Amino acid sequence: MSPGQRTRQRSTVFAAAETLPPGRTVPVRSRDGVRLHTEVFGPEDGYPIVLAHGITCAIRVWAYQIADLATDYRVIAFDHRGHGRSAVPRQRGAYSLDHLAADLDAVLEATLAPGERAVIAGHSMGGIAITSWAERYAERVRERADAVALINTTTGQLLEEVQLLSVPPWLAAGRVRTAGTLLKAFGAFPVSRAAAPASRRFVAAMAVGRDADPSVASFVYDLFAATSPAGRGGCASMLVDALGPRHIGLSNLTVPTLVIGSEKDRLLPIVSSRRIAAAAPNLTTFVELPGGHCAILERPDEVNKQLRILAEAATEELASS
Repeated sequence: MSPGQRTRQRSTVFAAAETLPPGRTVPVRSRDGVRLHTEVFGPEDGYPIVLAHGITCAIRVWAYQIADLATDYRVIAFDHRGHGRSAVPRQRGAYSLDHLAADLDAVLEATLAPGERAVIAGHSMGGIAITSWAERYAERVRERADAVALINTTTGQLLEEVQLLSVPPWLAAGRVRTAGTLLKAFGAFPVSRAAAPASRRFVAAMAVGRDADPSVASFVYDLFAATSPAGRGGCASMLVDALGPRHIGLSNLTVPTLVIGSEKDRLLPIVSSRRIAAAAPNLTTFVELPGGHCAILERPDEVNKQLRILAEAATEELASS
């Protein structure tokens, strides 16, 4: 390989995650006793920003946000049940929107001081956790949130809109059933060495845009492969079964809301973000970005900028009150 070729070749090592320093671990238990691995980064007296990741990811998927925001803010990030370093419940009924909401509430209770509020940001399933929490814990929204950010997420019609299979309109019902079956099966499928190349291509196609750096696509797949099949399968089944025609209600989400969607998102297409932006009671900003499903990795500077705007507005309001 010539020097010019080596210069043009992009690394497949995701340096941001490799250099992320460990955070301070906070013990958290959800209402059903599941241990939720939670870490805090940045100054202990900093204004809090809480981060909830998406399905088959872990705390490290927020590497760009933690590295940037923790210079000024107290960044709190946690692994969903069955993901990362959190416990893996084996019971079939241990994965639901109720559990997602309760887990987020447990993290907020354990990491925020009495009366303290935060900016709460969620990507993909993390955004679903926020809206599920607001729907089920209406009184807690004003108590714990100054603002929320919903990134590459949805509130319903998951299978109708996921760009997994392209078929004529008269075959749409069959496509929805097939997509649901495929997502559930793939989510729970143990990753073998023989299946790894095909799995890697599928995950990359769904999770990132075509112009994403290879290191990002590789990193997302590594997170997928490292996630317990029980956790992947449990959450995939939960999302497929729960996010049907009935949408998660947004009427309780009365705090300032940032919505970010991506133009080439195949997993949760931009129409989902547009719908949330139209329905949010207190929308402050709607941003449409280039790229695929992982805006937090593909367009981190813009995501970080928007999260900083939310945090700065919250701290200014605190200072003036």
